[in-house]
Amino acid sequence: MTRRVRRRTCRDRAARGSSRAGSAGVGDEEDAPAAELDWKALPDDTMLQLFARLNYRDRASMAAACRAWRALGSSPCLWSELDLRAHRCDREAASSLAARCESLRRLRLRGHEAVEAVPGLRARGLREVVADGCRGLTDAALAVLAARHEDLERLQIGPDPLERISSDALRQVALCCSKLRRLRLSGLREADAGAIGALARYCPLLEDVAFLDCGAVDEAALADIRSLRFLSVAGCRSLKWATASTSWTQLPSLIAIDVSRTDVPTNAISRLISNSKTLKLICTLNCISVEEELVQDPSVFSNSKGKLVLTVKSHIFKSVATMFPGVDVNGHEVFNQCNWRSSDNIAGDTMTWLEWILSQSLLRIAESNPQGMDDFWLQQGTALLLRLLKSSQEDVQERSATALATFVVMDDESANVDPARSEAVMQNGGIRMLLDLARCSRESAQSEAAKAIANLSVNTRVAKAVADEGGITILTSLAKSMNRLVAEEAAGGLWNLSVGEDHKAAIAVSGGIKALVDLIYRWPAGTDGVLERAAGALANLAADDKCSLEVAKAGGVHALVTLARSCKLEGVLEQAARALANLAAHGDNNDNNAAVGQEAGALEALVQLTGSQNEGVRQEAAGALWNLSFDDRNREAIAAVGGVEALVSLVQQCLNGSEGLQERAAGALWGLSVSEANSIAIGQGGGVAPLLTLARSEVEDVHETAAGALWNLAFYSGNALRIVEEGGVPVLVSICSSSGSKMARFMSALALAYMFDGSGAEIGRFVAMLRNPSPILRACAAFALLQFTIPGGRHALHHAGLLQKAGAGRVLRAAAAATTASIEAKIFARIVLRNLEQHQSGTST
Repeated sequence: MTRRVRRRTCRDRAARGSSRAGSAGVGDEEDAPAAELDWKALPDDTMLQLFARLNYRDRASMAAACRAWRALGSSPCLWSELDLRAHRCDREAASSLAARCESLRRLRLRGHEAVEAVPGLRARGLREVVADGCRGLTDAALAVLAARHEDLERLQIGPDPLERISSDALRQVALCCSKLRRLRLSGLREADAGAIGALARYCPLLEDVAFLDCGAVDEAALADIRSLRFLSVAGCRSLKWATASTSWTQLPSLIAIDVSRTDVPTNAISRLISNSKTLKLICTLNCISVEEELVQDPSVFSNSKGKLVLTVKSHIFKSVATMFPGVDVNGHEVFNQCNWRSSDNIAGDTMTWLEWILSQSLLRIAESNPQGMDDFWLQQGTALLLRLLKSSQEDVQERSATALATFVVMDDESANVDPARSEAVMQNGGIRMLLDLARCSRESAQSEAAKAIANLSVNTRVAKAVADEGGITILTSLAKSMNRLVAEEAAGGLWNLSVGEDHKAAIAVSGGIKALVDLIYRWPAGTDGVLERAAGALANLAADDKCSLEVAKAGGVHALVTLARSCKLEGVLEQAARALANLAAHGDNNDNNAAVGQEAGALEALVQLTGSQNEGVRQEAAGALWNLSFDDRNREAIAAVGGVEALVSLVQQCLNGSEGLQERAAGALWGLSVSEANSIAIGQGGGVAPLLTLARSEVEDVHETAAGALWNLAFYSGNALRIVEEGGVPVLVSICSSSGSKMARFMSALALAYMFDGSGAEIGRFVAMLRNPSPILRACAAFALLQFTIPGGRHALHHAGLLQKAGAGRVLRAAAAATTASIEAKIFARIVLRNLEQHQSGTST
């Protein structure tokens, strides 16, 4: 198999022809036959390195290219480890991989279906299984996994709770896996004496046990596992501490215990310190009773007999450094492997275990976000997580990145982040560390790092740091990943960064817009996370005039309309509608408004979305129709697909809705009512009454848009009569006299003028309105004429001429001098007279 590599030259065809006729020299070199690269001739080691950098799907595809590569692609060294978390792994997928998995030793999975499919890999020599997202895993599935893999040494399933796993499954693991060394399980219903006893009898090498967040654990039975060196019962809330602290001291090899997030009392810790001969480390992070005791008596553990007790109140870095006497360890470098690799095996094993324990506990604490932890996070928690990002353990790196993504979030609904915590990450060099992790070859690490970057970027200062460090380019590259989880988190990062006006152009320059549009085409409609993030980022970018052109150029209009038409996920629909609204919002600056309206099915989809059960979807759809209605063709096309009826129904239903929904619903009717046919249809369809209700709103944006719609409706006599009959005159008068919006006052005055004068000419209407006995109406008329004649206005000179022809001067002077007129009417009338004089003098000169 060969690939032809040709040298690129800048000469045109004629120049190359003339060089052939010339003498030997540079031309001969350029016209030499094209070089050929035989890929099959590359050394096997080189090809194996290429294979090793691919995920298992790409590896299999590449191996199918030729016989030589098929043989290389099946090399045992490529299939000793397998990470299937980002891919669908069912029995069919496992069967297709089975031929390559004879030498498989380490396996990472996500989901209980994937664990159930593991026997289909036929990897009898499997040594390690690490799985998450297994809430639905059953006793039967775990028992089969253990029975088919008797050489299993390390089994870790969590952090999602194993609610359906009982002690029966634990007994089967013990009976089948006699070589087990590490067992870490989360959220078990129970681990009774029989199950733990079976582990003690049948697993003589078992040295690391973690029962995290379990419902019930038999404390005394754990003392029978004589080989136990490391024990964690973090998060377990029903332990009998008197029994535990007495029995665990009998373990002859116990080095470290983790009781974080439990209700362990200080006397139990003291008993472990006093009576255990081998114990070196006790981890008690976020143990309320211990922390309360430390507040009362900071010296409670001062006589620890050389045993290290870690709490959120202690200086963890300095405390851990005491484990290496005689070694000069500066600050946070205590977790640097170079400082303890040369130490004894116990120290190395303990540090490896401690890293894992800290990453698990800090993530759990970040998820629960207990009160009173700010000092811990700012003083050392952030630094701990950043140090753990550099761990050699992949699981620790990923958990730490997830914790960084989690601990800054204060409110999941509003996506608010804590400014102090997020800036602490930035100030400790965390942005560069996360970006470096995002650029590694492991997709699982990429997704977690991108998630952290995305959440941190909600803070504008951190977002600037991300952009300055080249984060936009990195996220854009990750958004092109064929791994959905990576692409999803990268799109989330671009979504948050695109909020900042300074970053929009950089995203466009980096190719981010094209990458986001491609995501919509790449993933099916069921992948709500990636689609919502991609559409949300495009919505932010479309708010910028130049970027909106790039979105359209990249095929964004079609992609977003496709989502609006076919997707059923409310979050995706809301962002797609918002993006279409922003694309259509630039008016005369570009052709996107018309382009959206002309896209097949766009208007129908948006009209249909106004009837969604989700308020956010209704709001954004109405906003899109409002913007689109500024185009004459769109306006009529919206009406043709039932837009008038849909929006009247929406405005009737949204009277108790959010202010944003009310404004957009009224605004959409305002835009459609420019057309005579639409205006009459709105009136006949029952649109007047709800618009008057919205006109009574104290929110300026709401009553302003409602007044605009009523202004257009009032131009036609049938609608004017309906407004009067529905009690609209006092509503409009109230807006004229009390609204803080000049536009609302002006449009209300126009509406009143249309309603009470049938002369047809706007200027004439207001001149006639100046004679009305109502002081309010006279003030409204004077205010409207003031708007028409403001010096510098586009048509002010023309309006002044019309007023002169209508004899407005005499009427205005009478209004200005009338004793029954309001002070506002008199002032407005005098200003109009002055404007007329100014326009007249300007004309004469």
